[in-house]
Amino acid sequence: MQDFEGKVAVITGAASGIGRALTEKCIAEGMHVVMADIEEAVLEQVSAELQATTNNKVLPIVTNVALEAELTTVRDRAVEEFGGVHLLFNNAGVMAGGNAWNATQKDWDWVLGVNLWSVIYGLRVFIPQMLKQDTPCHIVNTASVAGLIGGSTNAPYSVTKHGVVALTENLNMDLQAKNARIGCSVLCPGGVNTNIFDSGRNRPSELANEEASAAPTAEGEQRMAKIRGILRKSMRPVEIAEIVFDAIRHNRLYILTQDRFDEMIRTRAENIITGTNPVRR
Repeated sequence: MQDFEGKVAVITGAASGIGRALTEKCIAEGMHVVMADIEEAVLEQVSAELQATTNNKVLPIVTNVALEAELTTVRDRAVEEFGGVHLLFNNAGVMAGGNAWNATQKDWDWVLGVNLWSVIYGLRVFIPQMLKQDTPCHIVNTASVAGLIGGSTNAPYSVTKHGVVALTENLNMDLQAKNARIGCSVLCPGGVNTNIFDSGRNRPSELANEEASAAPTAEGEQRMAKIRGILRKSMRPVEIAEIVFDAIRHNRLYILTQDRFDEMIRTRAENIITGTNPVRR
């Protein structure tokens, strides 16, 4: 896909972080944008700010992406308002839970719902519309470098990001088999200066853990402070958006943002091939 002027983009998780940067980039490319996000007040504020910068339409829709019916509503409103959808960014993401045995059922349900099921639903809902249009389109699914390396973060997050990578790889083959005019990419950023560690602010009450989490240890607090400090110094979302659009123009499946993770990705692949057990760093 090369021509973006006047086309239509749908972005989930659009009100902050990478989603907001993608929205701004789409506007700069002359696109109409449908902003889907669960955080209503922020969505309304950001969409109004961005609408003031363009003559094209910015359409905010409060959306729980873990529900297929709500993504169907987003598609229907996009088609009703603009006649079609050309770019789909399955971008919404959250982080919660712990390791493989102490993350709760509700942790798993929430993270799987937002990080993985929303991408599955997005493909099921939007691809038939794109196929019917028979125009150049592209889909970008946001994963993480955590989806390419082993055991890098908490279990629910890593599982969902590996799932998004695998799903997009399958999607790529399926679209090729159909000779569809739809490209796809999986975005695997490393550190990005976003507020994902505060994603619990948008956690539905029905998926809140009944028991309060144990107070973090001093070691845990130090580790979290260190991570937040690293993120504040990491890539800005606007840089990610530029990388993403370059990848769309070149129809690249894998979008990596920092080469400092290359050795970790290579080591994992070599461990798999050689049957070597990875060692915790």
